[in-house]
Amino acid sequence: MSVQAVPVTGAVHSFDVSTGVDGPGTRFVAFLAGCPLRCQYCHSPDTWYQRNGEPTTVDELVTRIRRYERFIKVAGGGVTISGGEPLQQPAFVREVLTRCTAMGLHTALDTSGFLGDRADDALLDAVDLVLLDIKSGDPGTYQRVTRTGRLTPTVRFAHRLAGRGIPIWVRFVLVPGLTDDPANVDAVADIVAAVPTVERVEVLPFHRLGAGKYAALGIDFPLAETEPPGAELLDRVRGRFRARGLTVC
Repeated sequence: MSVQAVPVTGAVHSFDVSTGVDGPGTRFVAFLAGCPLRCQYCHSPDTWYQRNGEPTTVDELVTRIRRYERFIKVAGGGVTISGGEPLQQPAFVREVLTRCTAMGLHTALDTSGFLGDRADDALLDAVDLVLLDIKSGDPGTYQRVTRTGRLTPTVRFAHRLAGRGIPIWVRFVLVPGLTDDPANVDAVADIVAAVPTVERVEVLPFHRLGAGKYAALGIDFPLAETEPPGAELLDRVRGRFRARGLTVC
């Protein structure tokens, strides 16, 4: 009597088709539910728990991706798995990305790297690009930002990716009064400059667009009174990365 394989299932919060935000070209982006971090500036608190996602098999998600396959190929795009934190569901991510690679689609993984040790070699074999969110370069600031995490796993993951030749786009969220201290910015820049496969750095200005989600969930938004960074601060911080020879967006 043969034993039927149990389909790999993940918790998918939502999906979108976007251009120029989650990797090159037009992307099919799957947002998975569940994240171990509680970043003060998170604009998607509705993705913190896996129970907030829709149970979805690999076949179901790939079937949905196939509807856009021709369009995203013509548009020079691909598929991005985001979150939440996708590496909280590594088996599901591995199978989806492997199937996308077999379809000839460019693949990207959007992650904080905090759970990078959960990504096995087979998963990374199916990744063409990693969008790596480096929250801070100072360990103490990193912990204040994430409220639960440590910097070391992200740095370790970045060097593992570089060792495999995987391109990286770094993302750094600039929050006045939280991540903008010059010593913290320089520490991030030093980390990034030591990773040879980093292709670009995106310095992202903090915004309060997710405040309504916190209110709807009955959760206090810790940065409700924080103003977005001004142009002068953004220019200064971007300049610290450029000073190390990095391409900055």
